[in-house]
Amino acid sequence: MSFVRFMGSGAGRATRIVAGLALIGAGIAIGGTLGVVLAVVGVVPLAAGVFNLCLFAPLFGLDLRGRRVRAGS
Repeated sequence: MSFVRFMGSGAGRATRIVAGLALIGAGIAIGGTLGVVLAVVGVVPLAAGVFNLCLFAPLFGLDLRGRRVRAGS
């Protein structure tokens, strides 16, 4: 549960954005089919961070939105 709370925090949000950018950058650097797949996968954590969504929270019965995960509802 602490992992979900971290991912819903501001630091977790920044981590998701950085991880998404890193995956996209690695995908562009690799190129080819694998690179495209890696870049597309990188869009998921990037979008989750930008829109402040915690994709793991519903698995633990918490709200999808990071603000509500931090509030504990």
